[in-house]
Amino acid sequence: MINTADNNSLLRNDVKKLGNILGEILVHHGGISLFNKVESIRETTKDLRKNFNEESYKKLKEEISNLESPTRQHVIRAFAVYFHLVNIAEQNHRIRRRRQYQLQEDGKAQPFSIEGAVSAIKESKLPKELIQQVLDDLSIELIITAHPTEATKRTVLEIQKRISTILQQFDNPLLTKKEKEYLEESLFNEVTALWQTDELRHRKPTVLDEVKNGLYYFDQTLFDVLPDVHQELETQLGDYFSNHKWKVPNFIHFGSWIGGDRDGNPNVTPEVTWETLKLQRQLALKKYDEALVDLMRRFSQSTSRVFIDEKLIKSVEKDEAAYLEKGETWPVETEIYRRKFAVILKRLRNVGETEFGYKKSEELLEDLELIKTVAEKHQPSDRRLKTIRKLIRQVQLFGFHLATLDIRNHSGEHEAAISEILRVVNITEDYASLPEWEKLGILQKALSDPRPLMLLHEDYSKETQEIFKVFQMIKEAHEEFGSRSIEVYLVSMTQSSSDLLEVLLLAKEAGIYRLHANGEVESGIHVAPLLETIDDLVAGPEIMKTLFEMDIYRNHLNVRGNHQEIMLGYSDGSKDGGTLTANWKLYKAQQEIHEMAREFKLRLKFFHGRGGSLGRGGGPLNRSILSQPAETLGDGVKITEQGEVLSSRYLLEDIAFRNLEQAASALLEASAKAKQKQGNGLDKDWEKAMEEISKEALAKYQSLVFGDKDFLTYFKQATPLRELGALNIGSRPMSRKGSERFEDLRAIPWVFAWTQSRQMIPAWYAAGTGLQSFASQSEDNLELLQTMYQNWPFFQVTINNLQMALMKADITTAEEYKNLVKDKKIGDRIFQDISDEYDRTKEILLKITGTENLLDHKPNIRESVHRRNPYVDPLNFLQVDLIQKMRESEEQSEELLTEVLLTISGVAAGLVNTG
Repeated sequence: MINTADNNSLLRNDVKKLGNILGEILVHHGGISLFNKVESIRETTKDLRKNFNEESYKKLKEEISNLESPTRQHVIRAFAVYFHLVNIAEQNHRIRRRRQYQLQEDGKAQPFSIEGAVSAIKESKLPKELIQQVLDDLSIELIITAHPTEATKRTVLEIQKRISTILQQFDNPLLTKKEKEYLEESLFNEVTALWQTDELRHRKPTVLDEVKNGLYYFDQTLFDVLPDVHQELETQLGDYFSNHKWKVPNFIHFGSWIGGDRDGNPNVTPEVTWETLKLQRQLALKKYDEALVDLMRRFSQSTSRVFIDEKLIKSVEKDEAAYLEKGETWPVETEIYRRKFAVILKRLRNVGETEFGYKKSEELLEDLELIKTVAEKHQPSDRRLKTIRKLIRQVQLFGFHLATLDIRNHSGEHEAAISEILRVVNITEDYASLPEWEKLGILQKALSDPRPLMLLHEDYSKETQEIFKVFQMIKEAHEEFGSRSIEVYLVSMTQSSSDLLEVLLLAKEAGIYRLHANGEVESGIHVAPLLETIDDLVAGPEIMKTLFEMDIYRNHLNVRGNHQEIMLGYSDGSKDGGTLTANWKLYKAQQEIHEMAREFKLRLKFFHGRGGSLGRGGGPLNRSILSQPAETLGDGVKITEQGEVLSSRYLLEDIAFRNLEQAASALLEASAKAKQKQGNGLDKDWEKAMEEISKEALAKYQSLVFGDKDFLTYFKQATPLRELGALNIGSRPMSRKGSERFEDLRAIPWVFAWTQSRQMIPAWYAAGTGLQSFASQSEDNLELLQTMYQNWPFFQVTINNLQMALMKADITTAEEYKNLVKDKKIGDRIFQDISDEYDRTKEILLKITGTENLLDHKPNIRESVHRRNPYVDPLNFLQVDLIQKMRESEEQSEELLTEVLLTISGVAAGLVNTG
């Protein structure tokens, strides 16, 4: 067994080592006075956390307020850099723990490992043919987005990665004294570089900057880690079920929104999307080129030493004649594999360039499969050539497109374009104002007519032409990059069935969807609704039922494999109705739509638009999967990976593997249980309880957010909302339409601002009222909640996320932000409500979990939060002080703004979360 105490001492050693280096750097750059100032603040905040003292608290605030530049900026950066170092140490410790599990002699599998999942499946005695069915149905799609929540620059991330690599090397027990000294010097140099690097962006990133940032993770980790996770499942199945040949499909895929998400971002043009697809293909080809050059070195077998199948020899001779010019053939005639690789490399390097290039990735796969099949004949039957198999898996996963690009746009944009088209061709003067039934009639009639609807492109407004250009671009992308390059068109703010038919009609006009004269249908794209608000989630089942009953839509689905994708938005639902109500409505919508789809014999994939933060549906991947209705997992899961989640999960190869392994193991085990009819259905008492709890929580949430006339004033003044826009972390505006209305404010700045002020109400507010009101009705109700927590994954994940939110929130620190509200009465009144609800929520959570403290079930996370809090406090105090000075100043001070932004970046690093 792993000794937790010893294990955590290794983490503390790493933190101490990095902290000592930072201390030395502070002395060098700011003198002993800077070091002493930082230490004084650190020790005071630490003591205050242990034994709160009002006088010491006031002195600390006064000391912080009296800081002047440049000392003030150095102090801010000292705490911010410390958090970056702690984050690195903790990630390194995760890698260490995984390795320690693998070294255990008792053979106990790590929780949420693929080995653990396979072991559990074997113990369940599920028949092998059903296990293969589970494998065949496995599907996890992870979609990287450019949602602006990554506060850390890529330059800083790269330094962090190098520091992590050095830290890992210190664990080598065979290090010599000289090697250790070299590592210590390297570590000092990297931490120094971190201190000397400007952490703030000086301009907003362009969309193509964001594309390149996203591609960085494919280049650094994902291209290699994805096939490794598949290989791990193959290996474990082979170990636990000997004498059986398993087929492990390509069940984990990465897609992207970056460069395709047009919703509220005018910078994502068809031209930008096209350039995105080109950049993605370039990276895929570069990675294949590197792998093929490596294989060419390895495959040195000669026909004078081994017998080579005649099929390969003939293939090489034919290809050399067709594709190679004089002097391009491999010089050694007997090295037949190298001759074949020379042809493959030539064809790969000409993809999209000349007629010599591969037209599609399947042609490359065919060549690689031929080499593998022939080469493995030289091997014993139980030995496989893993290097070429890995490349084959990579080509299957990434093709020539690298990541499938989703296109997303707002339903209103399509309606406006369709309105104009129908007006120009004299079908109806004002389509947008028609009742839904009449809209559906017009759209079905247009979709049932093989003839095009639109006149010449120039006859329409610039806005409609721009919308249509998107669909023309998709058609051209399918021809140039393959049909996998763009597979899904997402309709945000879907509120009716016509919202989806409008997209299908635009696709028809561009030739992506076609109805032939003989009635035959072609459809090159999935059309997916995005259900976001509480009202839309409730209406979702009826919206989809209307579509499923239409012949025209069913014909489209039929040629798309009877597959419907539905995206669920966690952010706007939570902003609209509070986290507890939003999560319950999401759960219910999935159940109802899934049940209905089964009646229509359709496969349904839910796309979970989760953010990184708890207020936007965040949390570990495996927990996210387990919290879904078990019966919905069989058709696969799709989840967004946003902002800082990318760097925290996919910057380091070992961490990336562990995150994907956790997700794969959770889905594998949950799907196997569903096959055995375990976990299907929902206890009626539980459902009734959640309905009551949700109703009370919704009323409480909306009474504050929508019912209190002063709430928006409080939100805008008691958080750094105004200052966030200057952080330059995304190409997308903070609100839709540049509006000041609450409805148009994006969920990211909404959550980001609350997180910074440590109030974090999007992640927990109103849950306590809902739970407490139900529990207080009778002792039986509290027992029921405790039973639900023990036996229902959805409820357990919900309660645990609430615990995490309360741990990261801090009411004492949050109270400082109410002083930013100009009207003291408003500040005091609303803050008191938030504080009372916090206490109420904490009290009921502890009763439900039966524990003394929040997160007692997760001691590592609990310790991490406790370790960080005293160091986040000074940054919050500084942030409040600086914002106050800046808002009171008649002139805009660049120095003050820079320092506010540094505190924002530092708090984000300290809480490992932005929005």
